[in-house]
Amino acid sequence: MKTLKGPGIFLAQFAGDAAPFNSLDSIAAWVASLGYKGIQIPSWDKRLFDLDRAAESQDYCDEVAGIAASHGLSITELSTHLQGQLVAVHPAYDAQFDGFAPEQVRGNPVARQSWAVDQVKKAATASRRLGLTAHASFSGALAWPYVYPWPQRPAGLIEDAFDELARRWRPILDHFAGEGVDIGYEIHPGEDLHDGVTFEMFLERVGNHPRANILYDPSHFVLQQLDYLAFIDIYHDRIKCFHVKDAEFRPSGRSGVYGGYQSWVDRPGRFRSLGDGQVDFGAIFSKMAAHDFDGWAVLEWECALKHPEQGAAEGAPFIDRHIIRVTEHAFDDFAAGGADRAANRALLGLT
Repeated sequence: MKTLKGPGIFLAQFAGDAAPFNSLDSIAAWVASLGYKGIQIPSWDKRLFDLDRAAESQDYCDEVAGIAASHGLSITELSTHLQGQLVAVHPAYDAQFDGFAPEQVRGNPVARQSWAVDQVKKAATASRRLGLTAHASFSGALAWPYVYPWPQRPAGLIEDAFDELARRWRPILDHFAGEGVDIGYEIHPGEDLHDGVTFEMFLERVGNHPRANILYDPSHFVLQQLDYLAFIDIYHDRIKCFHVKDAEFRPSGRSGVYGGYQSWVDRPGRFRSLGDGQVDFGAIFSKMAAHDFDGWAVLEWECALKHPEQGAAEGAPFIDRHIIRVTEHAFDDFAAGGADRAANRALLGLT
């Protein structure tokens, strides 16, 4: 068995314009002081990382890795959540998602998608230059407006949407294969890949591509009321990234899974800081150990109640306590009597 790595932290929710959150060096020093050993870097945030430069320059990638190492940190993965989202956007969301793209492609969905594809491919190359083997992203969504079928969906609508999603992603996946990097799609409501069934629909259409994999985040399964432990048993071979994020689901007589258009504070299903929600992380880390996951356990902090700095400070020791140093031998080896096949046959009464 293998011991997973951690604790890591996703920097996206902490980056800002004020020190120490406004440069890679200063934010790395901050997270290291809290006990983190790895950082997942949002590739779109130029305060921390220049993706275009990283795709072209090994020297720049060495510089970035050196900054992390100077604080005792490793880079766990790069993230293209925002760019991956723009690989596939339903027209209903064009105006909202334009904010994820640079100004020169806003209002032009074709140019925006082309930019996004190029960005994700550059992230594969940058990941290889950084010595990384996994990458975190979103799939985007063409079918999400039709997730609840009223009016009844036209026959073939979802199939056509997934055919197109696969068509857009297949060349990106092939590029990742050439760079030796796996994509971990975060299985997430709002994305076409939001549960096991939809991941399988996509996987079939990309020919079971070996680089099409999963970023596992149990919080999104709590909000869907999906069995997040059984998910690991089913898909462990495809899980390449791991966000450690807590959540709770407390339905009432007034609101349930869909949340009643309420703010995050008032929704029955909401994300929480680690230890404040309902996720059974002891069971999750046990299953990860049993299935030989040797990637990073990375905090993603999203909580409507707690201050992010408190959540970050509590997250490192929480993850560290849950990481299982896997055993190198069976607990009852001390009682082993030793045997050979002849002795085994004798014990069974076989001649």
